[in-house]
Order: sequence, then C-alpha cells, then structure tokens
Amino acid sequence: MPGKLTIVGTPIGNMLDMTIRGIKALREADVILAEDTRRTLKLLKFYRIENKQILSYGVHNQTKSIPSILKLLSEGKKVCLVTDSGMPSVADPGGHLVDACWRKGIELDVMPGPSALTCAMALCGFDTSRVLFTGFLPRGKKRRKFLREMKGKKLVLVFFEAAIRMQATLKDVLEILGDCEIFVGREMTKMFQQLYRGKVSEALELFKDTKGEITVALNLKGREES
Repeated sequence: MPGKLTIVGTPIGNMLDMTIRGIKALREADVILAEDTRRTLKLLKFYRIENKQILSYGVHNQTKSIPSILKLLSEGKKVCLVTDSGMPSVADPGGHLVDACWRKGIELDVMPGPSALTCAMALCGFDTSRVLFTGFLPRGKKRRKFLREMKGKKLVLVFFEAAIRMQATLKDVLEILGDCEIFVGREMTKMFQQLYRGKVSEALELFKDTKGEITVALNLKGREES
C-alpha cells in the first residue's frame, strides 16, 4: 500500500503554536523531512517526540532528493514534511516534492499551521480582498524593476525581507511607490515581537538598524475616506 506525504505547519516563533493535529502527524510519521534537522530536533524534543528518522530536505537538495523520497513513499512510509517555520512550500522548500507526488499519484495531506503571510494579512488592517505575495523581493536593480511594475496596482503587496536589506528596500519603495501605508511585523509571535503600521517614510527611520525576521505589507490600494 502506498504511503502518504503530510505537509505540517510549524511555529514561526512561539513553540506553543504547534497544532494538535500537527503533533499527532509527527508522532505517527515513519520519516520526517526537515529543512534544518537541528531546528526540527528542537521542536520534536519540546513535544517529546522521539526515535524518528529525520532526513534533510532543503533548498540545496529539494530536487535531487525527490527520487529517494518517492521510493520511501512507494514502500508505504508515512512521511511528514516540515520547514524551519511556517508552512512548507510558502517561500520555503516543498513545492517540487508536492508536485512530484501529484504526478506519481501519491496521497497528500496537510496539517495547517502558523504562517507569517496570514499573520501579516490579519494584523495589517488593510483591505486584503486582493493580495500579491512575492516571498522575498529580488535585490538591487531587479527589486526596483519589480516595484516599478507594481505602480498603479490596486492591491496589498506582502513580502518577506532580510533585516540587512530593509533600509534599501524601504528607500526604493518610497522613491518608486511613494509614501504609502505600510505594515511591518518583526519577530512575530516571539518574545520581542514588534508590530508597526504607518507610512513608509516613518518606517524608514524606525527600522534603521533592525534585526530579526521581517514581514511587510504595503497598501497600494490607498484608503477610502468614510
């Protein structure tokens, strides 16, 4: 009997955000595919999940390891896929493997969990009926080209950004898209969480020497006055 690949969401900062179904899936798994085995081991230890076969599955091997994973699944193994935080395949490894499973007729399941994307959408207070999520923005000239393509779009643009590039990105946003409304979630769900909503020009000063994991939402639709 063929096995099953279960996609499991994991906490984006607070260990207590792991779902009951996600914990159950990890406990019942024969094999756990992990973006970073060290981080996944900490999660398993926290929930007292022991004696599991953990295999590395990340950007470095997300294509070449597919045949061996499909072999495990064809042998009837229950396989769970996790990333360092959030949902696999959402700006994280996973999409190539999920696609391969669809093509091979392998059973799939999902244990929904935390996501920085949906947290930002919930917290920003913008009209999220039309959202474009881009993962991490490109760098340098490619970023500026992308932002120019966003001019005139009536949507909320959500993306992740590295702290070291935050200043350059906000400067480009201000120059190309203007002083639009912005939401910034830094270290969301963690002890030193910082949430900000205001103008890009203000965010440029506030996040001058910032650190941590950052999610940004830009309100390109503007706000209708009531």
